[in-house]
Amino acid sequence: MAQDLLIPELGEGIDGGDVVTVLVSAGDSVTKGQPLLELETGKATVDIPAPADGTIGSISVSEGDHLDVGANYGSIDAGAAAPAAEPEPAAEPEPAAAPESEPAAAPESEPAAAPEPAAAPAAASDPLDIIIPELGEDISGGEVVAINVAVGDTVQEGDALLELETGKATVDLPAPASGKITALTVKEGQQIEVGTNIGSMEGSSAAASASVAAAPAPAKAPAAPVKAAAAASAPIKQDFDEAKSVINMKPEPLPPAPPNIPRVERPQHAPIPAAPSVRKFAREIGIDAASVPGTGPAGRISLEDVKTYAKSLNSGRAPAAAGGGGGFSAPAIKLPDFSTYGEIEVEKMSTIRKMTLNHMAACWSSIPHVTQHDDADTTDLEAARQAFKKRAEAQGARLSLTAMIIKILGGALNVFPNFNASIDPVKQEIIFKKYINIGCAVDTPKGLVVPVIRNVDQKNMIEIAAELGEIAGKAREGKITPAMISGGCMSLSNIGGLHGKHFTPIVNGPEVAILGVGRGSMQPVWDGEKFVPRLMTPLSLSYDHRLIDGADGTRFLRWVVEAIENPVLLSLEG
Repeated sequence: MAQDLLIPELGEGIDGGDVVTVLVSAGDSVTKGQPLLELETGKATVDIPAPADGTIGSISVSEGDHLDVGANYGSIDAGAAAPAAEPEPAAEPEPAAAPESEPAAAPESEPAAAPEPAAAPAAASDPLDIIIPELGEDISGGEVVAINVAVGDTVQEGDALLELETGKATVDLPAPASGKITALTVKEGQQIEVGTNIGSMEGSSAAASASVAAAPAPAKAPAAPVKAAAAASAPIKQDFDEAKSVINMKPEPLPPAPPNIPRVERPQHAPIPAAPSVRKFAREIGIDAASVPGTGPAGRISLEDVKTYAKSLNSGRAPAAAGGGGGFSAPAIKLPDFSTYGEIEVEKMSTIRKMTLNHMAACWSSIPHVTQHDDADTTDLEAARQAFKKRAEAQGARLSLTAMIIKILGGALNVFPNFNASIDPVKQEIIFKKYINIGCAVDTPKGLVVPVIRNVDQKNMIEIAAELGEIAGKAREGKITPAMISGGCMSLSNIGGLHGKHFTPIVNGPEVAILGVGRGSMQPVWDGEKFVPRLMTPLSLSYDHRLIDGADGTRFLRWVVEAIENPVLLSLEG
């Protein structure tokens, strides 16, 4: 019986891919599970398996075609691949009648009874693929910094196989099951994405069975997936039509970009950091994807990046930076050959440094910053810190000025809710947060990391100090997890330990404000009758002027100063 070949579900967030290889032809006999196509999804290259034993009736795709989940790419005559089984029932009239009366039932009922005994040993011996799992919000992959196992090693479920530096944190890749490593296809320094197959292992029967159960099942619904595929392709077609109308031209190569429009110059033949569907879309509208500035993690190019670049070419303007803040990014500075002037040394950026480069550039170019400065009299706060630091140490915490100001910031966000918000420039909306989480910048050997202290309004200063010490230590050791650096409402950067004073901290978007703290110093302060020595600490507040006006910024900073100088204000208003 003829059965449609449909692209099955490929995984969370994957709606299709490009055909890399067609592995069979019409007339070929195949077995259930045998790969028919290789599909590049943007996260990994996956095999599309045969849904049943049989003979390929037709294949309607070729290499380079894009297929959405649910798309029909051919047909298979299920059960037709086993003609040798027909002579035996042919001698008996009764069994032969069943296939005639119910031709569709024979191929399904026979495998349902027979393959079951054979399935158990197959599950025990089949290799279990080792796949890079989801790593956290907005994390598409990472760099392999350590490989903890080798082929032949026996591991337990949950054992750390690799260490990945994602740009936000270093994370361990756990073993999906207990068993023996049979293959590893990665090496240290390699960049790999979520969904990549990095090897295989021989797991227990239970683990193998679980793996089979978790794998995407071939689609069986004959009509609905095809309609779903048509619906899924609608946004792509809409984007294509929109881009063509925007640039008002046929899909032919566009002229060279004007001098004021930045183009990304990648090494020849270097891989383009974009999904196959994005690259195909760029080709269709005549855009060289290699020239498009990517605004995603590690410079990854999205469909919106291609559309924005196309619009900028048509209007002769540079594309706006990520974040929708308006304005346009400046062209990259062309570097000379520094070696002509003397000896140089070149060092590759760490993943964290690359992520910082992209994120800070996007924040600075898309957020209209205003920075206000003030000084807080921290004499009494420092005296309180000295008085209670032994009590904090007894509870395993180091009471610091940073921890105390974090608590004060939590109170300020409660009083000024527009500082505890984010802007959605696309929907023209303001998102107000009902929780109060404060990020604290930590200087690490690999670059700046901003771990987040959660629910600071519900914790006392000693609890905050203990958590800050623990999370900062993990950040410096490179053991911080993505969850520890996400969900911040506002950030704090204290450079006082480095003898810095006032500065201009960059807002850590999508947050709308950051407080910078400098090093305190003893200064003469007029008390109304005479000058007295007071410990004055410089504060610098940067905020997003799209949401926060100067008057609001002034009120917020003055409240923080007054709460530092009169901590009772935290109890009265915070």
